[in-house]
Amino acid sequence: MRRTRSTHSSRLHFNASPKKALNRLQRNSVEKNAAMRALGATLIEHGDDFQEAREHAIQLAAQRGAHMVPSFHPDLLRGVSTYWWEFLRAVPQLDVVYVPIGQGSGACSAIAAKLALQHSVRVVGVVSRHATTYADSLAAGRVVEAPVTTQLADGMACRVADAEALAVMAPHIDHIVQVSDADVAAAMRALFTDTHNVAEGAGAAALAAALQERDHLQGLRVGLALTGGNVDAPMFGNVLAG
Repeated sequence: MRRTRSTHSSRLHFNASPKKALNRLQRNSVEKNAAMRALGATLIEHGDDFQEAREHAIQLAAQRGAHMVPSFHPDLLRGVSTYWWEFLRAVPQLDVVYVPIGQGSGACSAIAAKLALQHSVRVVGVVSRHATTYADSLAAGRVVEAPVTTQLADGMACRVADAEALAVMAPHIDHIVQVSDADVAAAMRALFTDTHNVAEGAGAAALAAALQERDHLQGLRVGLALTGGNVDAPMFGNVLAG
């Protein structure tokens, strides 16, 4: 049993045997749901945000005697951190990287790679302005629940920060940048127009943050990762149309 909205679910179900039940929030990507079903997953849609889907998944796992696969776990970080390891080794002169924060695996993995390589790069976290639990929690030094209203950056639509992720981020995140849905849409259009890459909202958030801070980045080597392309065709068409 897993609660997810991301590419992690594809990897889980591609490798799982027998196929697992997957708990997803309502109004999730129609195309992503179809991909999960094509891999043989039993899809259960519940809740309006990550937290509601998570709580329902925990309840179902207890009822069915199923194993609950968490969305933040050291084993997941080990996998995700490999691309940051490769990135930092390939571009050792990087000064700053921007990382979107959903449940925190991406940011914590970037930190892990930085520390393992003893790299001097600054890691900047990016959250949706319409889902600020990580920004609020890091500022307060404890988990702070925050409402989720983003319509575009669903990969960052987290209402309750993960305490373990916060413990990793707090000493190592340089600062947090908040981006609006309008910022994200502009970054999605830029990525497609300039590079012909398709980015979902969360996947374009790092670029949105870098563009927001571009006046402070003059002369610096800046890195970011396009972390996902899970956007349905109608939504992407609307974004491109402006």
